[in-house]
Amino acid sequence: MLPDKDGPSNLGGGIQSAEGDEDPSVSLFREYLRLRTVHPEPDYDAALKFLDRMASELGLPVVKVEVCPGRVVAIMTWMGTNPGLKSILLNSHTDVVPVYKEHWKYDPFAAFKDADGLANPGEAFTVFYGERNPWWLTVRCPGSPGHGSRFVENTAAEKLRSVINSFLDFREKEKHRLNTSECFTLGDVTTVNMTMLNGGVAYNVIPAEMDVSFDMRIPPAVNLQEFEEQIKRWCREAGEDVTYEFAQKHMNQTVTSTDESDPWWHAFSCTCKSLNMTLKKEIFPAATDSRFIRAVGLPAIGFSPMNHTPILLHDHNEYLNEQVFLRGIQVYEKLVPALASIPPQPGEE
Repeated sequence: MLPDKDGPSNLGGGIQSAEGDEDPSVSLFREYLRLRTVHPEPDYDAALKFLDRMASELGLPVVKVEVCPGRVVAIMTWMGTNPGLKSILLNSHTDVVPVYKEHWKYDPFAAFKDADGLANPGEAFTVFYGERNPWWLTVRCPGSPGHGSRFVENTAAEKLRSVINSFLDFREKEKHRLNTSECFTLGDVTTVNMTMLNGGVAYNVIPAEMDVSFDMRIPPAVNLQEFEEQIKRWCREAGEDVTYEFAQKHMNQTVTSTDESDPWWHAFSCTCKSLNMTLKKEIFPAATDSRFIRAVGLPAIGFSPMNHTPILLHDHNEYLNEQVFLRGIQVYEKLVPALASIPPQPGEE
């Protein structure tokens, strides 16, 4: 259980609103959005200074762990009334993907407040209890080289065409499954996308090898061993000596329990129900830090209290409605104490 302790009374981390009557939490959020933690050179130092200030104003200790050069994890600890029990981890990242300023209505790091912005329909809150496994692989197609003026047999390009057709035919089948199902979401099917193509040295030279790379995201319900056997079969069908190698191959298919008998899920869902929130349980279609947490046997829920909001992750003009943001704070104010107050489980006392 959390101790009886609050942060600064204005809840805004000491930030005075430039808007006069703007909620201090909104002012603080806008300050955070202005941090240029954008790749390829994110300003992690600015983010750490921001978090240090928050920890200081809340009176919380903060520990920094440099997991690799330039990559620091900041851990704030709010000690409970029984520190011997398991901890609740609220995990987030500070960096963002590259942005294309010319495609944004406003400067993406200005945290501009558009008074005309409206939230979109969509009452339910999405909760992610698992995610698809990312597989990144490159298929290498060797072939007979030669001059571009001849009909050379057994070329790399012919094998490459077979490989591409096999992968993209499968892609179309999965796309059809998604589009014709009333219950499937993107996280329930396998996506395949060709992302890189390499080969050739000159217009008049038939290359000795051509490579193609794919990004695949595979749901937990898919048998991964059988799926890789299918990849092997596509390579054999393309011709001799066609091989593949993985740049990334995640195999853990653990999902977090959403059964009401599970104490963690029960506390989460009951709190949401008390707030009249409708939950929509899904498999997350991409990849997050949660997959590493689940892989070591810990339950993890992907959740952002952002209903009435279009999905604009990594997109231009990403935004969040002010009232949706403030409502999300109220959700966390109920959710965190509920999770922190779960009675000791067997073996914890």
